[in-house]
Amino acid sequence: MERNGAPLVLFLSLVTLAGVSSQPIADNQRVFSIAVSRVQHLHLLAQALFLDFEGSLQMEDQRQLNKIFLQDFCNSDYIISPLDKHETQRSSVLKLLSISYRLVESWEFPSHSLSGGSSPRNQVPSKLSELKMGILLLIRANQDGAEMFSDSSPLQLAPYGNYYQSVADDESLKRTYELLACFKKDMHKVETYLTVAKCRLSPEANCTL
Repeated sequence: MERNGAPLVLFLSLVTLAGVSSQPIADNQRVFSIAVSRVQHLHLLAQALFLDFEGSLQMEDQRQLNKIFLQDFCNSDYIISPLDKHETQRSSVLKLLSISYRLVESWEFPSHSLSGGSSPRNQVPSKLSELKMGILLLIRANQDGAEMFSDSSPLQLAPYGNYYQSVADDESLKRTYELLACFKKDMHKVETYLTVAKCRLSPEANCTL
């Protein structure tokens, strides 16, 4: 299903249909379903990468790193997003899509440090790029006369904790932990936002988180 760019082609064809079909809501739902499926896969992969790394640590290292992470911020926290589930539910579809786009975009550069080793790890950058393209297509399909989402330039966020500099082993553990924990956190956010946005297209659905 992931071969030969077929999912991306499907994204493009479905969004084109959404502009001309007599049933744009149904077409949008299909595109959203693909996007939600993609981010769910990325979220599960992020959880697996984090748990694998955490499981390789000594118990005391796990405790200390968790304590430090609770006091730190992820780079993507600079992206303004809903503070809680109630604000998420009140946000418009276009706002949720735009925030999701920015969150995914913020990982395009740091995600390359997740590559290496297993095949799933190496798929992260390409899957993020495909998800970003799908979200952008959804934004364009759901503007409905709203202000044009034209700022497609990459976010200028610094690399995670100067991750690529040479550091001592203890600091390297902290940075890797932070990178994986933030990736997991942000994929969960995007999954939540896309799921709520998709639900909004079903008037009879209960979108309670």
